Amino acid sequence: MNRRQLLQSSALLLASTAPAFAAGTDEDAKLRALLDAFWDESLDVSPQQATALGIDTGARAGQRRLLNDASRSGRDAWVASRTDRLQRLAAIDATRLSPAARLDHDVVVYQSRIGAEGGKRFGFGEGADGFGYIPFSPYVVSQLTGAYQSIPDFLESNHPVAVADDADAWLARVAAYATTLDANTAALRADAAAGVLPPDFALDLTLGQLERQRALAPEASKVAVVLAQKARAAGLAGDWGGRAAAIVAAQVNPALDRQIAAVRVLRQGAKADAGVWKLPAGDDYYAGALAFQTTTTLSPDEVHRLGVAQVADLTAQIDTLLKTQGLTKGSVGARLTALGERPDQLWPNTDAGRADLLASLNAQIATIRPLLPRIFATLPAAPVEIVRVPPDIQDGAPNGYARGASLDGKRPGRFYINLKDTAEWPKFTLPTLTYHEGLPGHNWQGAVGRMAGGLPALRRYGGNFAAYGEGWALYAEGLADELGVYDGDPLGKIGYLQSLMFRAARMVADTGMHFKRWSRERATGYFVDTLGYAPGRAGREIDRYCIWPGQACAYKVGHTEWVRLRTAVAAKQGSSFDEKAFHEVLRLGSMPLTILAQAVMARA
Repeated sequence: MNRRQLLQSSALLLASTAPAFAAGTDEDAKLRALLDAFWDESLDVSPQQATALGIDTGARAGQRRLLNDASRSGRDAWVASRTDRLQRLAAIDATRLSPAARLDHDVVVYQSRIGAEGGKRFGFGEGADGFGYIPFSPYVVSQLTGAYQSIPDFLESNHPVAVADDADAWLARVAAYATTLDANTAALRADAAAGVLPPDFALDLTLGQLERQRALAPEASKVAVVLAQKARAAGLAGDWGGRAAAIVAAQVNPALDRQIAAVRVLRQGAKADAGVWKLPAGDDYYAGALAFQTTTTLSPDEVHRLGVAQVADLTAQIDTLLKTQGLTKGSVGARLTALGERPDQLWPNTDAGRADLLASLNAQIATIRPLLPRIFATLPAAPVEIVRVPPDIQDGAPNGYARGASLDGKRPGRFYINLKDTAEWPKFTLPTLTYHEGLPGHNWQGAVGRMAGGLPALRRYGGNFAAYGEGWALYAEGLADELGVYDGDPLGKIGYLQSLMFRAARMVADTGMHFKRWSRERATGYFVDTLGYAPGRAGREIDRYCIWPGQACAYKVGHTEWVRLRTAVAAKQGSSFDEKAFHEVLRLGSMPLTILAQAVMARA
């Protein structure tokens, strides 16, 4: 997530164990009150976030019945709120802030500016009900975006059902789901009229998922089945599943029909061009999206060249390891493909095979947790469970993603893995994914950040930057290697290096499609040839990059910066370098890479 301008951060002299916010001046208190107000205002318009955090109780209990505003006017209001934040922040005299408060100030200014500037310039795409990439998620409805795939999963994963009021609130949200679908359909049509339409292959995937959902009998719909299951588990009397099914029949299915009809019509005019260069001011849009996601000033060409260079370096390292395993013939990609197809590397593509695969990943979490005190001073409990991506959305969903735990501790952090085809997950590739998404990756980073009690809630829970978080998770894969998880496991080490090369190849493919005008087929072929990925897995990755331009580049750009900063701090401190102290930077919360560099070096 760039936020277009490099802001100056005076996050100086922060002790490694100090809270990220320590009020020391009157101006600090003014800023803290303002940031707390921003947080409350964010929650006021984001009932789904309130539920996800487990704080839709007390004064916010009514939000459990609501969904986010998916209308175009709701998006416009979100953009306007960022302009309003900038105006209110201008009343703060940043020169009178303590170093910690100045860091909070600069991060929020940076975040607000990109939303205000990008949102005003590019008035299309996902709204505040989406994945969180306003204004650089260009397609309201696609195989990855839209209420049809996010709301049923949100209800299943986040909405608690312990008492009858909870179940009744679920029913209210099912009715609101129909309204959200229609809002998405209206925005989809408006954007298409302005020349913003997903590629034809993305709409084909979208139609397939929509039609599968619509084909279910109302009583078999996810929102009805899961509510019935949760109500039974809670011991609630009544036919809750039947009541949900009635709303699906009367309201949700007609809204799905309207969306399916709209997508079918628009599909006729869709083109195969994968990149956002085809959109109005497409080149500028991609430059903005890339800066937004990487939080750097790197140009598309610079990112492309960085990716090419890193792929070459990692290819050479993997080549050496493959040769030690007797794999000497053919390209590195071809040898990785052959390794991935070996029977000893495959889980059965059955429910039992999937269960065993998940059990192995959860066992890896249990194995690495006791090792983490070696390199971390802050040690959160950070419960993590690994589950599969819901089958009803697996065709269009990413291969893996993480979600943090609820604040009340009732829902653990989760890592979702797409198990559509277990052949896409050779055993040697899986451990590093667990370390990336679970421990010491995303879930660990989020848990450490949440333990910084002095950090303003807006930054602790509402300020995620892709390059920071994804870069950390990739850096965390390296930490697992340093802890010795691959000792005696050369194939696992190959999988780890393949993971790094995968993220480097993402930079090449993403900039290739959106900047150099590569076709989808060329980008997919590049992945198959370079990484040895199965075509289905490679294709699903490439299709994701088409929908979220620039996001795939955040990983390796962020990783490169985390590694650079650690190297720089170690060089500066020499024999006094303390890895645990370096990792305490997580307690400062997520931030743009440009600000992270200043904060880290100021503490060194």
